[in-house]
Amino acid sequence: MQFRELKAQVKSVEFDELRSERDNYFEAVITKDKLKNLTPKLKDFFGASIWPSKKKLPPQVEEAIKDFGGIIAGQTLYFNNHNQNVAFAMLWPWQDGKHTTVKIIQK
Repeated sequence: MQFRELKAQVKSVEFDELRSERDNYFEAVITKDKLKNLTPKLKDFFGASIWPSKKKLPPQVEEAIKDFGGIIAGQTLYFNNHNQNVAFAMLWPWQDGKHTTVKIIQK
């Protein structure tokens, strides 16, 4: 699957707010009840999430995500190299417990 195909699949999920969409970037807000429709699509493209983890993230991953806010406890990170490109998805739950910011990036 190509990155553009992932974006097309992700866009089929109902989002609360679309914040940004470019060729290599997608950012939106999703409600908790719709998240169950999104995560299988991310797993199909990326495989299992690499964060949260008890292990430290590899330097390549840290470098790739730093310009997009990094990752902290309570958040989820999917990461993979596809066709010589780095791609990742970040899920940032809000403190309200109802919303999650979703960022999907290809570098």
